[in-house]
Order: sequence, then C-alpha cells, then structure tokens
Amino acid sequence: MYDNIVAHKIAEQTTSTPLTNFSVIGPDTLIDRLNLNWREKDLPERVRTKHVHRLHPYLGKFIPQLAEIFLRKFQPQLVYDPFCGSGTTLVEAKALGTHSIGVDIAQFNVLISRAKTLNYKIPLLEQEIGDILFRFSMAYPTVVETNNEYLQNWFSEQARSELLRYLALIENYTYRDLLKVILSRAARSARLVTHYDLDFPKKPQTSPYECYKHGRICQPVQEARRFLMRYSLDTMKRVRAFHQLAPRGAVDVLHGDARNIRLPHGIDMVFTSPPYLGLIDYHEQHRYSYELLGLQTNEGEEIGSATKGVSNGAKQEYIESINGVLSHTRNHMTRGGIMCIVVHDKYNLYDPAKVGFKSIGRVERHVNRRTGRRNHAFHESILIWKKT
Repeated sequence: MYDNIVAHKIAEQTTSTPLTNFSVIGPDTLIDRLNLNWREKDLPERVRTKHVHRLHPYLGKFIPQLAEIFLRKFQPQLVYDPFCGSGTTLVEAKALGTHSIGVDIAQFNVLISRAKTLNYKIPLLEQEIGDILFRFSMAYPTVVETNNEYLQNWFSEQARSELLRYLALIENYTYRDLLKVILSRAARSARLVTHYDLDFPKKPQTSPYECYKHGRICQPVQEARRFLMRYSLDTMKRVRAFHQLAPRGAVDVLHGDARNIRLPHGIDMVFTSPPYLGLIDYHEQHRYSYELLGLQTNEGEEIGSATKGVSNGAKQEYIESINGVLSHTRNHMTRGGIMCIVVHDKYNLYDPAKVGFKSIGRVERHVNRRTGRRNHAFHESILIWKKT
C-alpha cells in the first residue's frame, strides 16, 4: 500500500525532466513540483560521489544533491544533523557557506565527518601523506603482530601486519583523522572476503572461490599495501577538489547521543536521515575499523539496529527514540525553524504533531540503487516540517 501511494504521488509530478541544475533553487522554488527521480544518466555516480563524499564507503547515506537542494531552498544560518553519519549534510552546508553541527553516536561516523570537513593546509596534507607512505615502505617487510581475534580471523598475516605498521605511524602527523580514514578504507578492501560481498560478509573467505563479480575463480586478498597506496592518492585528489571550492561554512561534529547532547540555540534548519528501522547495524558495517583503530563502541545505543528487528515492540522503541531526538532538537531551534527528514516511512511512524511540528510538505522520490548487490529500487520520502 505504501509503495503504491508513493508511486502515485511520483507520477503526479508535473516536471517531466529530473532536476540537474541545482543553482536555480532558491526561496521561491516549489520543491514538491520538482522531479527528483534521478536516473543514472541524469545524475551519474561520479557526480553523486563528488570530491570528499567518497572518501570512505558508507551504507545508508542519502545523495548530497538532496541536501544541496533543501539548503538552497531554505537558506539557513545554522543547520543541524542529529544523525550525521558520514557527514553528507555537513559537507554540503560547508560548500554553501552555511554553518553546521552534526552529531552521531558512532565514533567512526564522527571520525569520517570530521575528516571530510576539516580545513586542510593542502601542502602540509600532501607532505604528510607522502611521508607516511615513504616511512611505511621503508619499514617493509617488518612483521607486526596483535592479539586481536577479529584482526587475526579477517586478515591474512601479511595484510594485517601492513595495516598495523601504517597505524603505528599515524600519531606522528597533524592530519591523523584523515590518515585513519585512508587506513580504514584500505582495511575494508584487504579483508578476507569475497569481491562481491564487501558490504555484508558473514565469515572470512580463506580459500579460492567462484566470483560472481568477475566471472572467474578468485583468490582472497592477501595484502593491504596496494590499497593504502591507491586510496592515499584518491584521498589527496578528493580533498584538493573540495578545497578548490573554497568552502566557507564552519562545522562542529559532536560524538554523543542526539537525545540528550548539549546543543546551542539558534538552529533554524535540520536536514537529516535517521537510521531505518531494522535495516543496518551502523557499528557492525565498520567493525574492521573499530577493531583496528580501537574505537569506542556504542552499538547498544543504536536506534533501529537490524538486530532489534521490526516487531511491534521494536517499532515502538524506535519511534520513541526518534521522537526523543526530534523533541530535544526542537528545544534548540528558532521559531518557525524547518526540519527536513529523509526517510522510508513505510510503517507511518513519523508524526510531526507529537514532537511540536506541523507538516508543510512531503516530497516522494524513486531511488534506484545501482551498485553492488544492493541494486533494487525503493521509494524515499522527504518530510518537511515547521516548528510550531
């Protein structure tokens, strides 16, 4: 029923061509009259993952063009994302000169968001990335060991030793967070997993296997070195590209629970995408990073974790937690502040009146996942509320 209703609303959109010129959006733009049902040819992958948005894989994030459109429409002074994830809203706000605050309970998400939005001195960054790679290579093939059971099981001896050798060098540098992101991205690719299942591996792959991605028998990855080299170069290119935009917005990324975290007053817009009910374990998807970097885990505090399922009890716990975040956020918003929520609300759990808002619009769009094994299509809503 939900998908049928959404599909009908999408069909009612009067603009036949999907919007691709985002600079035309302004305060007078009628958002619900726009066609945001982008196809691959309308919004290619290289555009969706421009500059720092692709510093590290992250499941469940919305495309940056959505944040850009609504930021251009409402033109806030201070935008807030209580579920900042990989920092999509924060990056787009920074690019437009808008100040932003992001909060996330997952420490790795905070690491990514800070690394994407830091103001870098490009010559120093390039020097540091080059230097750590040089020192890493000079130490080759020194073996580094660990008692961590996860690292022992999910990485070959060579790959594990290379990752740990790079990790031991990071504290010597200014831009440690970005170097940790490079290391994490390399670790993701260097795990003992099949090439076609980087997102959801169930167990280590220790023997040759029939690879559905490449159409041949493949071997498990045995090294991390080549990934560290490749992602170092890609990271420099992406950070340099973002720097060339001369982004001006100040960004503050906080680690904590958005239900009770200390916030400043004066937030006039929220743009966020809460975790979907029973879909993704946000800590588990980056388990390799938590284990390798020794990050604090708050997975028991995750809202809507896949391990909690979609039972009636889970739904009730989910919406109570979401409403707790939204109510706390409202207390720090300006009069008439705008809240935009990107969500797949097939259970109809979101009610603005319960948290002190009123609905002033709702945009439906068709999403076609085009990568990996998550290639099915689904519908997505952007709820537009105003503080009452």
